[in-house]
Amino acid sequence: MDLGLRDKIVLVTGGAKGIGAATVKAFLAEDSKVVLVDRDADEGSALSKSSGSKVSFIEADLTNLKSCKEAVEQTVSLFGGLDVLVNNAGFNDGLGLETSPEDFMTSVQNNLLHVYAMTHYALPQIRKGAGCILNLGSKVSVTGQGQTSAYAAAKGAISALTREWAVALAPDKIRVNCVIPAECLTDQYEQFFQSQTDPDAAKKAIADLVPFAQRLTTPEEIAQTIVFLASECSSHTTGQLVYVDGGYTHFDRAVGHDHNKW
Repeated sequence: MDLGLRDKIVLVTGGAKGIGAATVKAFLAEDSKVVLVDRDADEGSALSKSSGSKVSFIEADLTNLKSCKEAVEQTVSLFGGLDVLVNNAGFNDGLGLETSPEDFMTSVQNNLLHVYAMTHYALPQIRKGAGCILNLGSKVSVTGQGQTSAYAAAKGAISALTREWAVALAPDKIRVNCVIPAECLTDQYEQFFQSQTDPDAAKKAIADLVPFAQRLTTPEEIAQTIVFLASECSSHTTGQLVYVDGGYTHFDRAVGHDHNKW
């Protein structure tokens, strides 16, 4: 299916690995022009160099507001505009209630402020072509996780901003949506599994909690949803929190249990 994204200019934050890298590749498969922004110079450069002339890499630490502004400016300089912003960058640092208020606020700022800043700086360009904005949320903002207060707060705010911006930008015909993963097999998650005594058993234990097919979501499945929501096939979809999680967040907890054992 041609999603009508040929030569659309896309900026993906945190695009060097995991869901971000899968998103870069998915847009390139639709013949879009893609800029990936990441602080990982090695991974970002490698992905850019292996992906052809329609992709560029910008090394930047998006916790620095100046870097956010410059990333947008460089994107416009490289390709002449900006149609789609994917706010993917973020990191679950596992900071719970024992964390000091100062460190809590630093973590929230690191996971949230760049989402606002990138959108703020990109907006004049996105308005020119009635483009769209895709945010990445997390199931922890809905379900809780127990030891990740700062990350949950940031992701909850991103969900709220998705709805707020969708309303604010509807008169400009700019769509804003949020994709929410749950248990997705990213590089970060794989590192966690490998740190366990029995990595395979740890991965299976998590996968067994996912109602649909008892497996982890792939980054590619998240990326395909992002691309679809950016396309004209989703031309009347805005302000939505779209869960790509195999039913993890909302299915009844009884799903998957053998009731005959009761």
